[in-house]
Amino acid sequence: MVSSTSNDMSKGYIERLRLCWTGWRNRVLAAPRFQQFATDFWLTRPVARARARRTFDLVAGFVYSQTLTACLETGLFDVLADGPTSIDRVAMACRLSPDGALCLLRAGAALGLVERIGDVWMLGSTGAALRGNPGIAEMVAHHRLLYADLADPVALLRRDGGGGALAHYWAYAEHPGQGTPADVSAYSRLMAESQPLVARQILRSYRFSRHRRMLDVGGGEGRFLESVGARVPGLDLALFDLPAVGAQALTRLAAAGLAGRTAIHGGDFLVDPLPRGYDLITLVRVLHDHDDIAASALLRAIHAALPPGGRLLIAEPMAGTRGAVPAGDAYFGLYLLAMGSGRPRTAREIHDMLHVAGFEAVRTLGSALPLTCRVIVARRSTADIKD
Repeated sequence: MVSSTSNDMSKGYIERLRLCWTGWRNRVLAAPRFQQFATDFWLTRPVARARARRTFDLVAGFVYSQTLTACLETGLFDVLADGPTSIDRVAMACRLSPDGALCLLRAGAALGLVERIGDVWMLGSTGAALRGNPGIAEMVAHHRLLYADLADPVALLRRDGGGGALAHYWAYAEHPGQGTPADVSAYSRLMAESQPLVARQILRSYRFSRHRRMLDVGGGEGRFLESVGARVPGLDLALFDLPAVGAQALTRLAAAGLAGRTAIHGGDFLVDPLPRGYDLITLVRVLHDHDDIAASALLRAIHAALPPGGRLLIAEPMAGTRGAVPAGDAYFGLYLLAMGSGRPRTAREIHDMLHVAGFEAVRTLGSALPLTCRVIVARRSTADIKD
């Protein structure tokens, strides 16, 4: 048997090797002579070019994002969706000068958003995919506030507790329980429009039909409940959110024919006790919006509300996700800092928080698109009869 002391020594030795290797590597890569050699030498030239491209994309990323913004705000994708289109028609439909239309079309083509075929223009593969996802347009419009905060990223990072223009987007959170429909509509609309893709990933990862009654905490306008209700007809549904949000959810769910099997509970889940009697509670893109103290308190409250054997399902983008690492700490890290609340967490961090809250059988499920969300399920012990 290998002792823990031996394991610690081996780990320390490996970390020292990594430190030495990383320091040497960085000194070499930063040396102008090596950079010139790597560019000139035929064997290393492809690597040097790829690295230069990645570096340039980091520098130019904001311009790429603004190109997408211009495509959406001018309605370019809708114009091109009708079929092959001339520059003159694009200029007229998008209210641009011919030169402005040509500049936007060329920029879009360089990013795969549009495609030129002879003298006409059509949607590119990426543009067609974006047009099929209404949540993207809402997110891009929402980014205006994020970009305002990131105009001076150092000031945002130095601000105690973060929070900037983006924090006011979710204005009703400043006065929990008192939001009006006007206060909550913008953020709730963003969540609702971007929810279907997330819902599809969750429904493919977990079998909801094993449960009788489901409560979606922080469920917004009820778009996720609507998706679950359509897929699992025998499941009783419920939503817990601020009263103004719940009122909008009731309207949506009634229009979907789900009002008869859905209960709406109004309250602030960070203050008010959660309703009981549900064997499944879900948190969809909720946990990462809250700091550790609030998130841990919410998990304890859910543990108390669940019956023995009841399950909690958490779905959200997570830090450290293989193949989607930048989306975690790079995007959501700064996004949530600008929101003034929450942080991206790794699956392991969430597992640890769940164990501390009293859950067992914690497991991460596979999802088809982990960039969009990952799914974690945990169970309240069947032997746990005390809150």
